[in-house]
Amino acid sequence: MTHRERFYETVTHGHPDRAVFDLCGSPQTVVDYDVTKKEMAALLGITGEKQGPYNLDERILEALDIDTRRVGFMPAPVSVHNRVSQGITYDNWGIGYREVNGHMEICYNPLKDATIDEMMAYPFPDPEQVDRKQLAYWTELAKYLKEKTDYAVVAEHPVLGVFELGCWMFGFDDYLYRLAGEPEVVHAFSQRVLEYQKRVIDIYYDAIGRYIDCTTAGDDFGTQTGPFMSTAMFRECIKPYMKERISYTRLYTDAFYKQHSCGSVHNFIPDFADCGIDILNPMQPGVYMMECERLKADYGDMITFWGGIDTQHLLPEGSCADVKKEVAHILGVMGDRGGYILSPAHTIQYDVPAANVIAIYQGAKEFYKKV
Repeated sequence: MTHRERFYETVTHGHPDRAVFDLCGSPQTVVDYDVTKKEMAALLGITGEKQGPYNLDERILEALDIDTRRVGFMPAPVSVHNRVSQGITYDNWGIGYREVNGHMEICYNPLKDATIDEMMAYPFPDPEQVDRKQLAYWTELAKYLKEKTDYAVVAEHPVLGVFELGCWMFGFDDYLYRLAGEPEVVHAFSQRVLEYQKRVIDIYYDAIGRYIDCTTAGDDFGTQTGPFMSTAMFRECIKPYMKERISYTRLYTDAFYKQHSCGSVHNFIPDFADCGIDILNPMQPGVYMMECERLKADYGDMITFWGGIDTQHLLPEGSCADVKKEVAHILGVMGDRGGYILSPAHTIQYDVPAANVIAIYQGAKEFYKKV
């Protein structure tokens, strides 16, 4: 079975020969630090300059038998907001970031306490300023992968989700208050965002859509102990815009649609499926109602799950044997009738030993030899 055939059989709940293996095939499964990448290469006996345009050396992906290859980008058209001032970097939405332990963390929310009129007057980025040269490069790469390889081609999402962007623009406390107390502001904001999303979708998927097998989206709806909002509030304030974005994307591509949301989102999954979502990432372990056994029993025939290997404790703190044991457990639970893509639950950060990343896929191969 080819990599692409395996991906299709998995997402359609067919009969793949094994679970799909992913690493660096989506924005949430990359390896963040060069030191880890170099250590992985050394452990696998790979030397010389990095090969391939991916987050990891192509030879590492081949050695681990990874089924996915990531293409595309999230365009960030230059706007009036882009600047650096007093150690704060402002992006094209006007959101301010400071560097904290090697990561850029939000420290300024441009719409905090804004009135609805101020929000409506606030300048959004101009989607017509999307970098067409960069898009042409990614389109050529996607075309090459689709026509010259058998990998599953996964496109990064081109726009932020309405909830995530709302939390960043207003600040979590302000935006969550408005969901409950000023929903008219949330709806007006989301409608503006949707209009921006649609124009970027026109540009992005018209170029890349015919060459991809899957595309991604991201919006973190959950915490460790439950969702940020009730199911009723999600259906009222978020779902309509998500559903419209997905249906609009499908005007340009037949690719499967993957939604990322950290945290506890068990009760939202039927609504995700109703929106047209085929795949849910990351199936975050250790959070409320997101155990793999529960998800498989409740929704295993409804949606495909992508992720599940703990990046909070298991990968940074466990041994290779611990990682392989958990891989065997999750494959034993999720592997029946497809519907599962094996990967870390989130990005590989500095505290994860390179050997433990490799152990995910070595453990999977050992599991399949025994069954």
